[in-house]
Formats: sequence, C-alpha cells, structure tokens
Amino acid sequence: MTPRISADLPSADVSTPGYDRTAATVGIVHFGFGNFHRSHEAMYLDRLMESGRGLDWGICGVGVLPHDAVMRDAMRAQDCEYTLVVRHPDGSLEPRIVGSVLEFLFGPEEPDEVYARLVDPAVRIVSLTVTEGGYLKNAATGRFDPADDSVVHDVAHLEAPRTAFGFVVEGLRRRRAADLEPFTVLSCDNLQGNGDVCRQTVVGFARLVDPALADWIEAEVAFPNCMVDRITPATTDDDRRLLAERFGVEDRWPVPAEPFTQWIVEDEFPLGRPDLEAVDVQFVDDVKPYELMKLRLLNASHQAIAYLGAPLGYLHVDETMRDERIRAFLERYMADEAVPTLGELPGIDLQGYIATLLERFANPKIRDTLVRLATDGANRMATFTLPPLRENLEAGRPIALGALMVAAWAEYWALIGRGGLGPGEVPPDVHAEALAAAATAEDPAAFIGLEGIFGDLGGDPRFRAEFLRARSAIAEDGIHSALDRALGLVAP
Repeated sequence: MTPRISADLPSADVSTPGYDRTAATVGIVHFGFGNFHRSHEAMYLDRLMESGRGLDWGICGVGVLPHDAVMRDAMRAQDCEYTLVVRHPDGSLEPRIVGSVLEFLFGPEEPDEVYARLVDPAVRIVSLTVTEGGYLKNAATGRFDPADDSVVHDVAHLEAPRTAFGFVVEGLRRRRAADLEPFTVLSCDNLQGNGDVCRQTVVGFARLVDPALADWIEAEVAFPNCMVDRITPATTDDDRRLLAERFGVEDRWPVPAEPFTQWIVEDEFPLGRPDLEAVDVQFVDDVKPYELMKLRLLNASHQAIAYLGAPLGYLHVDETMRDERIRAFLERYMADEAVPTLGELPGIDLQGYIATLLERFANPKIRDTLVRLATDGANRMATFTLPPLRENLEAGRPIALGALMVAAWAEYWALIGRGGLGPGEVPPDVHAEALAAAATAEDPAAFIGLEGIFGDLGGDPRFRAEFLRARSAIAEDGIHSALDRALGLVAP
C-alpha cells in the first residue's frame, strides 16, 4: 500500500483534496474515531476546507480502546487520509479522498500526547462519537454511574485513563490550572439531548475528581446538543477490493456511506466554530425536536429491522426491507406510535420524512448489516424505543407495535442463547450475558424484568400483557404470523 492513498491516482473519478493540507492546523480533537465520524463530521470539515475556509479546524483523532490500534496503523500508514465512498441506489459510486484529519493518537500508549493536544489553545472543540453505551450511565435511569468499573479505574489513573471522559475531564482540569479557556464539548452520538447527557457524564465524573472542577465545568463549559444522520455501514474486504479494482485506490480502511447526510447543531461555541453552515450544516437555537424525530423514527426503526429480520434469516437491511410485512410494520409503527410522541416540528413534513427513511433503508448498495444495527442493543432500545412506549402508556395511546418490537428483541436473544445464530451474527452488547439468560428463562416475562434496562416499565400491566401476547405469537407461530396479527391482517 502506498503511504499516501491520494498519490498517483490512476482514476480521474476519485476526488482528492484541492487544499494544502500542510497549511492546515488542528482545532478539533475527536474521540471515537470510527466510520461514522469519518463519513460525517470529518467529511463536512473536508468540504469546508475544499471551499477555501476552515484550515485551522483540522482534526486530531483519538482512539482509547485496545482495538483502536488497528485504526492507528491504518491512518498513520496513509498520512491520516482515507476514502469516503458514497453508494448511490443506482449502483454508481462516488469516492472522495478526505484530508481534514491531520493526526491520530492512540490513548493507551500516548496519553501525554493526547493531553498536549487537549491543552493546546488552538484546540477549541472536543467532539465525541463513543456510541450510546459509552456515556458511563445506567441504562434504566439514564444517569451517570459512578460505580462503573471504567469510572473507578479512571478516577484513580487520570494520567492514563481508559475512557474518553477520563481524558476530557483531566484535559479540562489541566486547562483550568493553566488559566486557559475551556474547549467546547460536542457529542455527535445518537442520544436524545446528547449534549445534556455528555454534560451530565463529564460533570459527574469531574465531581469524583474535584468538586470545584465540576462546578467550574458546569459554569464555563458549553455542551451543545446536535442531531446527526448518515447511514454508514462497517467496512468490509469487498469494499477494499472494489475500491482497488475499480478506482486504483488501495486503502486499508475506506468508509462506505449513503448519499443522504444531515447535521443540525445548537449554536453554542464560546471559542468559535468552523463556518459549517457554508456546507449545509444547520445551526439552531434548540435541536431537541429534530433529534427526537430522528431517534424515534430512524433509530427505533433500525432496531425493529434487526430483531424482526435476523430470525427470518436476513443479514442486510435492504433485503429485510423487501419483506412487505416488515416494511408495513415500520410504516405503521412510525405513524401510529412514534409520531404521536414528537410534538410540534415546524417546517417538517413528517409523511415525507418517513417516506425518505423507507427509501434510504431499502438502498440496495449500502448493504448495512443487521448485526451492526443490533450492536449495543440494550442501550439503543433504552434510548430509542422504550421512551415512546412509556409516553404512550401514560397518554393511554396504543403500544402494541412497540411491545412487539421488544418481544422480537427478547426472542432474538433467546435465539442467541440457544445457539441459533452464528458467531458473526451475534452483536456485541455489554448486557449480553444478562439478555441471553433472561430471554431463555422459564418465565417469559423475565426479559422485561431486567431493571437495569427496563426500570419499572416491566411492571406496567398493560405493557406486560402486550409484550407477553406478542412474544407468545412469535414463539408459537413465527415473526410473519405475529406481524400479521399486529397489523390486523388476520384475526387475533
């Protein structure tokens, strides 16, 4: 592999940076340097730099988990450049070499270098994509968990923490000690109120270190909320092969993505921000209505696709969407049980948004996998699906379809517990052992009795009855029969 993947490209079909990367400087440190960040935030900054602006907003990526060493090796071998490949539904590909990432640091081996970046006055934003489960919170309560093993470790070892939040808190402590203004902390994860959740975690962590530091963070540090959206599958060897064969580009870790992309951000950046509105990022006073729409429509639908599709033998999202019953379920769930929990959305055509989501899910060239959608499912279900269930229960509205989604999730883990899925089809989940044990318990309601995930929801008699009815239908007659009953296609 060439050390710089943009060198000597044989294909004119590959777009490359037209700006001088050597003139760019780091202004953003990003924790959680995976495919989504590279298809989204880094892509937007690359667009901005291509327009002739924003060269002082280059990115330093940071990996904190042991497996991030592989990303470090890939990025350093390629001078931190990589290929973003947009997959259009008609089969055409649009590759672009992204140059906005200037540096990659591996936290477990380079903590001092990470801290040097965090106290650099040129760094004005620290952003994160650490997944829903990375915020060190209790899945049922949604609150910061000071007893989390990673928290306990990091509070005692801030010189070499294991988590992004250990680095963020210690970086802010060092900036305060040096009389430097704090950077803005920008969560880019799929969480309702992601900035608020991030603030809670940072402040809760800091209070364990130094109460005065926590008070300073609460008073001085900005945590804007934002909504992020772009379907970004995991990279496969086929992606690498196709890029090399069709375009002559050898890339250790290219990024496939759909054409659609959206970013809506609250405009709260005391030290300034890139002029991203020039590249179609939308800045607003309050992002909550928009992020709630996305989380409860797109992200909750992803969970339904995973748990309804996998037991039927589907592996990819687009093939699952060709199942008419599952597609009908998604349409009905979004319209009947998700939309009523959203409230007012000025300027949004919800019917059009739902139609666009269904088209995006069905894109045959994305080849997104069900196992990716089910990864970290306990935290995702607790974030995307359980809150609207609670709201509908309180309002006396229908919950049958949401309960069926939870029942499908339970049967999915029962299938895993019985060894019914292959190793590559079992999603990583920190709650995996508990999920499998509860799903295969003699009592079919044991699954919703997992208080660390469901809280008191499992004790609600209406939810319990709907869940048991749906789970029994799936177990006895299969997914399709259960869907037919839920959709009113056959008599119950």
